[in-house]
Amino acid sequence: MVNVSDFIKLFANNLTSWVEAQKTFLDSAKSIERELENADRLELILATRAAFAHMIKTIEAFDKWLQDPFIIGHMPREMLLDIQRKTWEILKSLLELDIKHTSEFRDMLLSLAESGKLNPILYAPREESRREDRFHISY
Repeated sequence: MVNVSDFIKLFANNLTSWVEAQKTFLDSAKSIERELENADRLELILATRAAFAHMIKTIEAFDKWLQDPFIIGHMPREMLLDIQRKTWEILKSLLELDIKHTSEFRDMLLSLAESGKLNPILYAPREESRREDRFHISY
């Protein structure tokens, strides 16, 4: 049976490893960010998708963190309040980005369609395998 002291040491070591991995990813992101100023479209897409993947991983881990009775049983209200406030800032920022980007893209598509500049190969009807409401175009 593991005693409390050993458990805490192991748990603290796991937290340290997570923090160090996050710091490494943050350093990489900062380094790559400078290079993205001159990136082509593919590089921008890949960088954005890598950022999404890491954000999803981090959000899922944070969500599990806040479901763990050991964590939430010991976390002071001030930390929870900080997490809630910063999470809501991130949420609002993401929603504002999505609203802006989706609206601008919609307007650009309408303009391209009006001027006959849409590439017909890219919007030809496809078999419907999986519907994703955000990107689903009905024909």
